[in-house]
Amino acid sequence: MVQVLFVCLGNICRSPMAEAIFRKMVEDEGLSDQIKVDSAGVGHWHQGEPPHEGTRKILDEKSISYEGMRARQIKAEDWDEFDYIIAMDEQNMRDLEAIRDEYENVTIQRLMDLVPDAKEQNVPDPYFTGNFEYVYELVTEGCKHLLDEIKEDHNL
Repeated sequence: MVQVLFVCLGNICRSPMAEAIFRKMVEDEGLSDQIKVDSAGVGHWHQGEPPHEGTRKILDEKSISYEGMRARQIKAEDWDEFDYIIAMDEQNMRDLEAIRDEYENVTIQRLMDLVPDAKEQNVPDPYFTGNFEYVYELVTEGCKHLLDEIKEDHNL
């Protein structure tokens, strides 16, 4: 079982959007029994909250389920459980590296680093920009490349 964790600042906008999009891609490929998907935030401010209204709206428009999703903060067990920890931006990467400790078996990378010739290095936080459509486009592109990489690396 390959396990993927998407991480952003508060786990209400970008990372739950990525979790929902990636889960749908995994389901569409018939790989749900081989790839587990989750999301978390670096911060604790929104723990227990559903995804942001803007995230829910864009996912509803695209008919992508976010049912049962609640914000949570990254925890120590995540470093043992997940094979890939995917950060939405450079600050998330720095925060993750600061708490990584000895967990070298985990691949940590920015989502947009997976996209050749990406128009952005970081997925902008729509909590501040309000541009959920643009974030959806970036996250979808990144998730496609991530799924391709996982399928190739794990012979799926």
